[in-house]
Amino acid sequence: MNALVASSSDVRNVLGALRSVSRRRPPEKRCELCGLGLGPEHPHVLQLSDRRILCACDPCAILFSHRDENRKFIRIPREVRCLEDFCIEDTEWNNLRIPIDLAFFVHNSAAGRVIAYYPSPAGPTESLLDLRAWEEIVHNNVALGQMRPDVEALLVDRTRGNRRYFIVPIDQCYKLTGMIRMGWRGFSGGDAVWREVDGFFESLRERCGA
Repeated sequence: MNALVASSSDVRNVLGALRSVSRRRPPEKRCELCGLGLGPEHPHVLQLSDRRILCACDPCAILFSHRDENRKFIRIPREVRCLEDFCIEDTEWNNLRIPIDLAFFVHNSAAGRVIAYYPSPAGPTESLLDLRAWEEIVHNNVALGQMRPDVEALLVDRTRGNRRYFIVPIDQCYKLTGMIRMGWRGFSGGDAVWREVDGFFESLRERCGA
């Protein structure tokens, strides 16, 4: 009879193991609009009032798929476009006055202009953009005129001899920024973070045309 009864120490060991598993399990992501549980791959929406990116379920995201002046949210698209024939000279890039060679450009509808940001260990940092120099680049690259305001960005990587240009959903720009912010070490960032950056851009290329 006693053999069938667990000792108090056995119970404590089992409960301790369960608590340990529970602590290791990441919290379930939920739709920030309705509270529905989300899978690892899910849509995002942009809250226009404060430019905050929210996780959303498919039904909520569909509600905000079409632009409306009175809407508080807009769905962030998923499409990635590779700009293989992007036309920009080194002097034109320098004229934009971006302090580093990794940046993204998004049309902010509230401000009524394009704003440039660059990822940094401190997070996304706004850079003073020469709008005349930007308009010249737009004139030479018609794809930039087709970017959706607020939710799509031109992402540029000219670091370490690269020449990578994409039009991407804005959440991807913040994903890259978070990656750099979390992984940056020392003055130059360290080899590990640049391997992550290269992997990120390779994943973008794989998504082009998918």
